[in-house]
Amino acid sequence: MKSTISQIMAMTTTALLVLCISWNTHAFMTPMPSSLLQGKAMATTAAAAGTGGRSISLRMSEQQQGLPEIPILTKTLPSDRSNDLLIGEDAGTFNINNEEWGALGERGWFTFSAAVATILTCVAVLWIYPVTGYADDFVAWLEAIAHNNSHIVTLMFGILFPIMHSGLASLRPFGEKIVGARTWRVIFAFPSLCLSYSWISYFISHAHDGIEFYNLQSVGWARALAFGISFASFFFLYPSVFNLKEVAAIEVPKLHLWETGIIRITRHPQFVGQCMWSFAHLAMVGTTFTALTMALLVGHHWFACWNGDRRYLAQFGDDFVQVQQRTSVVPFQAIIEGRQVLPPDYWKELARGPYLIIAVGTLGAYFAHPYMQGAAALARNTGLVPGGIFDALF
Repeated sequence: MKSTISQIMAMTTTALLVLCISWNTHAFMTPMPSSLLQGKAMATTAAAAGTGGRSISLRMSEQQQGLPEIPILTKTLPSDRSNDLLIGEDAGTFNINNEEWGALGERGWFTFSAAVATILTCVAVLWIYPVTGYADDFVAWLEAIAHNNSHIVTLMFGILFPIMHSGLASLRPFGEKIVGARTWRVIFAFPSLCLSYSWISYFISHAHDGIEFYNLQSVGWARALAFGISFASFFFLYPSVFNLKEVAAIEVPKLHLWETGIIRITRHPQFVGQCMWSFAHLAMVGTTFTALTMALLVGHHWFACWNGDRRYLAQFGDDFVQVQQRTSVVPFQAIIEGRQVLPPDYWKELARGPYLIIAVGTLGAYFAHPYMQGAAALARNTGLVPGGIFDALF
């Protein structure tokens, strides 16, 4: 579930950053002589008349050529890979000059922003908003089965979410053959977002349920420690999360075999990150409900370690076996055992643009906590509004 949160944060933050960069590229362009500007304007006008909407992509590409090269921010610094197998990909690489804003329908950031806005709107209308959505009906159904026992409800969430999330991930090779990779990504992502919202909202509303052994929310040092661990946990993301156009199905989603970056530390960074995130939240609120929820989340990601290795072995065969032999699930284990050797400039594999986006998104999520709590309280106080937008069809 934490990976779904990270994807939402990364996609939203990236969309906003791309908008800002794209709309302000003229501020970074090198001034040109007036005669060249006139000729450039005439050429652009002629191109626009002949190519229609594609002139938007042309203008974006031309503007990007005038951007200054800012190490880390606009272009990845290559690291030393002389000791690598070179059978896996380099994680988190980015070069803004290779990106295009594009016209709607093309595989650029304009289409990405439109796709993110569309799917989040669908989630809001079809799931979140009580009058038209079905999140309240779904939670009410779970509560009826559990006789309003919040522990049983979160247990059901902890069973349903892994079945849906890992199940659809496992069915990916078969599903893509039927509907295609991009359509299958939408089929996979939509229920993940919906269930993530409902489980997060339910957790926020019921975190203090059950037996409370301690509550350190008002203790300053405990809050600071929990924030630090939670913040660090979001840097333990599987590098495929950074391929936002694939996440949003703008580009064809692929299964990537990564060899650098956080993978050198742990082969399953999201399992490690989930353990850190869960520990931080449980350290703040020591209730039986919180403990059960955190155990379910960690258990799901622990299962995902095995399931992920199984899927990668089926996809990449001996190449994955070689990467597996040089990495470990337990952080730093392969390094300590000498199976993985960090390059002398390893910092370049972590000081990359995508991690800046994650940092901005994580800080934004932290400051948005009061709004999250308010939204969860509003959803709980609103209660059940039976039915939704599709009721008229049945």
